[in-house]
Amino acid sequence: MLILLPPSETKATRTRGGSLDLASLSSPSLTPARRAVLDALSIVSAQPDAASRLRVSPNLTTEIARNTRLESAPTLRASDLYTGVLYDGLNLTALDPAARRRASRRIVVISALFGVLRLTDRVPPYRLSMGVNLPGLGPLASHWRAPLSEAMEPASRKGLIIDTRSSTYAAAWAPPPGSPAARRWVHVRVPGATHMAKHTRGLVARVLCESTADPTSPSALIGILEDRFEVTLTEPTSSRTPWVLSALQR
Repeated sequence: MLILLPPSETKATRTRGGSLDLASLSSPSLTPARRAVLDALSIVSAQPDAASRLRVSPNLTTEIARNTRLESAPTLRASDLYTGVLYDGLNLTALDPAARRRASRRIVVISALFGVLRLTDRVPPYRLSMGVNLPGLGPLASHWRAPLSEAMEPASRKGLIIDTRSSTYAAAWAPPPGSPAARRWVHVRVPGATHMAKHTRGLVARVLCESTADPTSPSALIGILEDRFEVTLTEPTSSRTPWVLSALQR
């Protein structure tokens, strides 16, 4: 099973720790693409119009300035870095050791800066969204599409692909239409307010990490989740669309 998570805008910081080592990150084939985004982000973040280019509030001066020092900043594991609503629902620190090991195997974070991260990857806090257009690179989703197609292929060869991302991040990678992986692609949809939807997606990811089951068919998800959620499953409408799992917390 592969669980795709978006990053969170809010991130933890650390005053001590080793600096970024791109060569040590998982999916090393992404190193050139990562380097290109890192360099472009550093240049943009040093400009007077950085906030508008990065599509963030001008009040976020500290976070924007941090983007210019990413290679010397202390790093954290991705499991500790992201602190948003979805990650509150996932609550990795409260998982028992076996569930945490499953989380490390199953979860990947799709990142605008690093392409894809495993929970054990160490990176610095940054501010960058997949919807940004960086000079010299263009829209980040387009920049990442080809590199992620190669990097994600081994991980997506078997098992379900559980997708909790927004459309902005899904634009960077999705299983090729009509491929075996596309037939195992399940998007988690939560009706209702955005805040609660994000939290519920985190809870769904948590339950899937707690479960020892590794289902191979989308229908098997219902048995894993139905004790905690009201769930319905809808088949794909075309070769380009995923199964849709609607979940509401009981």
